Amino acid sequence: MKNITSALLLTCLSLAVSAQTKVDDGRLLDYYQTQRFAEASAYLKSVYTEPVTDKKALSQLAYTSNMAGNLPDAERYYQRIYDADSSNTGVLLSLAGINLRRGNNTKAENYYLQLIKRDSSNFLVYKQLARIKQEKGDIAGNIGYLQKANKLNPTEPDVASDLAEMYINLKMTPAAEKVLNVATAADPENIVLLESLMKLTYAQKKWQETVDACLKLIKAGSESSMIKTKLAVSYYNLKNYTCGVETLAEIPGIGQNEFTYYYSAMCFKALKDNKQAIVFLNKAITDGISPSIASYYGEIADSNEKLIRYKKAIAAYQKALQFDENPMLYYSLANLYETYLKDKPSAVRYYKKYLATKPPLVQKDYIAYATSQVEKGK
Repeated sequence: MKNITSALLLTCLSLAVSAQTKVDDGRLLDYYQTQRFAEASAYLKSVYTEPVTDKKALSQLAYTSNMAGNLPDAERYYQRIYDADSSNTGVLLSLAGINLRRGNNTKAENYYLQLIKRDSSNFLVYKQLARIKQEKGDIAGNIGYLQKANKLNPTEPDVASDLAEMYINLKMTPAAEKVLNVATAADPENIVLLESLMKLTYAQKKWQETVDACLKLIKAGSESSMIKTKLAVSYYNLKNYTCGVETLAEIPGIGQNEFTYYYSAMCFKALKDNKQAIVFLNKAITDGISPSIASYYGEIADSNEKLIRYKKAIAAYQKALQFDENPMLYYSLANLYETYLKDKPSAVRYYKKYLATKPPLVQKDYIAYATSQVEKGK
């Protein structure tokens, strides 16, 4: 019986080994070359029978799963390789990258920190750690890793741009200029670097240099609202008001805001077109006010009512009405006068204003009550 069992075990093992050596390399290469990684993964799974222990087989399964976007499977295969050989830094890098793609920044960060302990000169790891710190809102951590990455590779555009813009935001323009000078010298036509350089000259109030940089970006196809806004502001500061107005007019409606309206107004004012200046200043005022401000004042009024601070409640309701003549604001004000202040004439006046707004039919109970109070007040 013991001999039979041994024979069966040997047969199973030989079959497993045989199954794991029957990969058609030509077929697999065709899948790779045509980017059909999901098919490659399925094919390998059909060839390799579990439990798979061969490192090459696990590497193929991990790679194809990763490239096919099957990240859970890819992580499991890479983890099995790592469990068998924890010295494999390539696998550790893959595990970190997969977790970063899955949004699991904590696990990714732990893997990257392990890599740093093994190799403190890995540029990519510092770059990814900087990204993780940025997403966590850790400014100091983000800058620290960007500085380390930039020191290792000062001409890499993404890191140079990110570091320079952090410096610009912190008003450390000399440091930003130093970083960008090195990177742009290596790649003067890089759009990412040119955009950061434009932001730097804008922060430095170097208006002509900003205009030149913006025009170069626009010529290259970068025509964002941000670039055109900075171009227009630069024109304004160079007293080229016509170009300022024309540039701002090119910005689509969705890109217009209080800031762009203000500079349009200032350009028109400088051109002595005061009517247009007033139009755009009014737009700036409207855009600068939150659309919910009336609601906020209404909530303040309601809280004051609950605190029995009726004069403050009335003032808040009236302030709210300056921004939005919402029917319920009039109704609430009328109710306050009627219920708490026993001021019937004022209550009737505001019930009338409530009805004059033609409130929606869903407020039929309020409409009916307001109408009855107005009738009683006649």
